Amino acid sequence: MDSTICAVSTAIGSGAISIIRCSGKDAIKIVNSVFSGVNLEKVLSHTIHYGFINFKNEKIDEVLVSVMRSPKTFTTEDIVEINSHGGIATTNKILEILLTSGCKLAEAGEFTKRAFLNGRIDLLEAEAVGDLILSETENSRKLAINQITGSLSHKINNIRQKLISLQANIEVNIDYPEYDDILVLTAEILKPTLTSITGELQRLLVDSKNGKIIKNGLDVAIIGQPNVGKSSILNALLEENKAIVTNIPGTTRDIVEGKISLNGIILNIIDTAGLRVTSDQVEKIGVEKSREICNLADLIIYVIDNTTKNIFEDLKYLKTLSHKPAIVFINKDDKNSNIKTSELKDYQFVFGNTIKTSGLNNLKNKIVEIFNLEELETKDFSYLSSARQISLVSKAISVIEEALKALENGASIDLISIDIKKCYELLGEIVGETYKEDLLDELFSKFCLGK
Repeated sequence: MDSTICAVSTAIGSGAISIIRCSGKDAIKIVNSVFSGVNLEKVLSHTIHYGFINFKNEKIDEVLVSVMRSPKTFTTEDIVEINSHGGIATTNKILEILLTSGCKLAEAGEFTKRAFLNGRIDLLEAEAVGDLILSETENSRKLAINQITGSLSHKINNIRQKLISLQANIEVNIDYPEYDDILVLTAEILKPTLTSITGELQRLLVDSKNGKIIKNGLDVAIIGQPNVGKSSILNALLEENKAIVTNIPGTTRDIVEGKISLNGIILNIIDTAGLRVTSDQVEKIGVEKSREICNLADLIIYVIDNTTKNIFEDLKYLKTLSHKPAIVFINKDDKNSNIKTSELKDYQFVFGNTIKTSGLNNLKNKIVEIFNLEELETKDFSYLSSARQISLVSKAISVIEEALKALENGASIDLISIDIKKCYELLGEIVGETYKEDLLDELFSKFCLGK
């Protein structure tokens, strides 16, 4: 934290500008040593200055330099940003000059890590910065910006405040029993309060499913027997010919993937090899991969050809998918049907085709319905969105539930205070009130160098 760091904050490549960011106690001094223009050490904070980057009497580039003084910066340290002309050679040369002049190359996410360690943002907000950079849809952007502005942190901290108030009251009861004007906490008073807190945490956990969908999208596996139109469905959804389509059964032998956005949610669509017994070694591997993908997918689209006379094998396989959300898509509904829909009464099914542009609308509408995607757009986006956050809330719920059981069994209030303190600490880990160094290293290693 004592070193001055620098990194390129824009994507490497040809472009109008590149931004090279420096942060640390010597940021202004170092940049000033290679800048010809005004004296940057004497300028006001949050100002921009025109000049040149020079090195060994050579002009390197014409630049604009932004100077932002501590503490009102992203990292709370002095920050200087050099806006240079875009291009790999120019950008790398300026970065090289800064490193030669006393800067250290920033690690992945080090600027955001410093913002967290210096108290500028909490851990939820820091994670959201990375999510915002990686967001692919408007909804994932809303989720990330909602966390950056502290909406979810506010909910967590409100619950922590209730817990610390209980904890303080219990300690006063224990240490000063002679005080008459202090509320004496009993099991009858504690139970409804702890039950209410559990309810708040459980709502966060239930809504976390929405957060994961918005952030990561849905993995959708298209499966079924050979030659039922799986690859055509993938191509139609993607609106491109990504998968090879022929009348020969077993054409798809490997996994073919693509992405679309549906109601602001990314669908990671995976076309798989047709399910059948085969002696072809390559196709056999493809079929095994199909089964593996089914186990990992969030949604199964099981395709049946509308002209099929016997769907016994399809029904047999569908029974093995009872633990997964699944839609039976009866393809080629532009042809005469041989399907008895009564056989599919236990499943969610829709008819459609890949011939007309509207042929997959029923399928898309069913996906929206199953995952309430329309409802997601009207929510406040204050969701848990990472496995770390969800795990800690789950643990906090378990601790409070144990405390409630203990109260039912007549445990003393001072013993319950141990569980309350534990829950408080678990929620504190979510916002980064307490943390382990290796956790920070893992979280920020996923960021780009300039952030």
